[in-house]
Amino acid sequence: MSIPLLEYSPISQNQRVPGYEVPGDEQPRIYSTQNVLSSADMDNLIEAAYRQFFFHAFAADRERFLESQLRSGQINVRDFVRGLLLSNTYKRSFYDLNSNYRFVEQTVQRVLGRDVYSDREKIAWSIVVATKGIAGFVDELLNSEEYLNAFGYDTLPYQRRRVLPGRAEGELPFNIKSPRYDEYYRNKFGFPQVVWQAVARSYGAREKQAKAGNPALFLDMARSINAKGNPPQRLSALNVDYERVVPYRRK
Repeated sequence: MSIPLLEYSPISQNQRVPGYEVPGDEQPRIYSTQNVLSSADMDNLIEAAYRQFFFHAFAADRERFLESQLRSGQINVRDFVRGLLLSNTYKRSFYDLNSNYRFVEQTVQRVLGRDVYSDREKIAWSIVVATKGIAGFVDELLNSEEYLNAFGYDTLPYQRRRVLPGRAEGELPFNIKSPRYDEYYRNKFGFPQVVWQAVARSYGAREKQAKAGNPALFLDMARSINAKGNPPQRLSALNVDYERVVPYRRK
């Protein structure tokens, strides 16, 4: 018998309020297979998916098989998102390095495009992770009414309504607000830390003395020379005989 999802009440977040913004450069770019007109558009969609869930994907982290299926139309964007969430890269980067509560928070942010409503929601989804595993948790999110209404089967998830009108600053991106490591693991791993590539050397009084060939030894001699510069000639253009100065060809 499966445990039902714990009930939690949503709060009034920004994405739950109808927006009346004028479209501009600050609005998030929506990637969907319905707008794909060329292979370059599909490449941009795939790269945006890696940024959404992995923040950055190295060559070893890319899922080439899923990319091939998405390009050929065998799977939709929702299935591609499911494959990325169940990949070894996502599991190793987020699930293995955090508690269930933080893993739920990071996954909800990336899949549903919003922050968790409260600690009660994190507890509810963490129970799903503990009872159904990562695959069951991912399926519950992708099959939820909220995900289907917001993104459907063809739209890539994004941070919904990040820019707030009337504010000097909008909401921070999720990869900055919720980094891969929390404060506990950052202290445990000992970073951020300053790594010196070389040892700073201290010089004694004898080493600071100028050696042979140092230009500082000739500074007093250069100052003792009373050098006089060669002033430029002052010649007026009215006193120049152009007929005799300018050469010409004689017959």
